[in-house]
Amino acid sequence: MATVEVEVEPQNQESCKPHGEMASDDPELAILGEKVDHKRCRYPYAIVWTPIPLLSWMLPFIGHMGIAMSSGVIRDFAGPYYVSEDHMAFGRPTKYWTLKPSKAKGGTRGWDTAVGDASEEYKHHMHNLFCDNCHSHVALALNTMQYDRSTSWNMVKLCFLMLIYGKYVSVCAFLKTWLPFLILGGGAVALALLL
Repeated sequence: MATVEVEVEPQNQESCKPHGEMASDDPELAILGEKVDHKRCRYPYAIVWTPIPLLSWMLPFIGHMGIAMSSGVIRDFAGPYYVSEDHMAFGRPTKYWTLKPSKAKGGTRGWDTAVGDASEEYKHHMHNLFCDNCHSHVALALNTMQYDRSTSWNMVKLCFLMLIYGKYVSVCAFLKTWLPFLILGGGAVALALLL
């Protein structure tokens, strides 16, 4: 009888993430040599998303959003008068949506300038969960770079498009997003059936 050796990684935060995967099948990004690196949280030309505890458990399509520079470094409006760099509020991204730098006015330089300008602007904003938040910061960056020839980006549009186009970084990330909702929803249904 033949034996098969299987190498098992210890369970930790890093073991859920693949390493050095191409950002997409997009030849444009392959030519630029830009790669997604889940271990280092590098998502070049991407919008990233992570769940917000309690809020996302009840409404899993609502979460925290940031936008990455061409280098993959994430910028996110993390609280009043504060835009973080390379340390996303609420933890590592669970989803990302890679965009095309050629659709930004000015290409890569235009992308980075717009993300930088939006981040500087949001350092002067009070954070409001409902109307001036992390999604608004990303929308300002996209409007500034006139991404896809549009200046009508907003938080509702971004929420919807991330739901459609966002890719989960791993199975663990998918579970982190949806399992609390399923447990709470299942518990509510079970309780309703018992009463």
